[in-house]
Amino acid sequence: MSSDFEGYEQDFAVLTAEITNKIARVPRLPPDEKKQVVANVEKQLEEAKELLEQMDLEVREIPPQSRGMYSNRMRSYKQEMGKLETDFKRSRIAYSDEVRNELLGDDGNSSENQLIKLREERAHLLDNTERLERSSRRLEAGYQIAVETEQIGQEMLENLSHDREKIQRARERLRETDANLGKSSRVLTGMLRRSRI
Repeated sequence: MSSDFEGYEQDFAVLTAEITNKIARVPRLPPDEKKQVVANVEKQLEEAKELLEQMDLEVREIPPQSRGMYSNRMRSYKQEMGKLETDFKRSRIAYSDEVRNELLGDDGNSSENQLIKLREERAHLLDNTERLERSSRRLEAGYQIAVETEQIGQEMLENLSHDREKIQRARERLRETDANLGKSSRVLTGMLRRSRI
């Protein structure tokens, strides 16, 4: 079951990396290419949502004692998905503004050019900031997984220790039983010998 989840996880990572790259490129592309990339990103976002749904279904099938770490990873991926959709909306707004200027016959005066450049720079800064935030969330999720794995290992060691104690007590009882049986056997043997005399 976890192997299926990890397969979806890898597909999601590759897909979101492609989407992030394309979103960052949108403001700097020629109009015709922008339209094609925007349509492509919309399609890939839908694919990413479908992957999240599949991963969610896989997590529900995982036993409760192992589900915690996968649930944390899912929360991180859903947050990343929300950020991607926000980035895409911002990118589309910038794209729509440029299309409007072209339709209105804007010849690219200096103030409009400056405004476009400022928007591009702002979008670039936001993109870098959000990438750092996503990286931070991934590190936090990785740390949480490590902590949970350590806790599970500790619980397993404690269970093994309890089992060992139970086995040792059982062995002691067996030894006592053997000793009692030996004594009983000697007593019976003595009684039989006396009865024959």
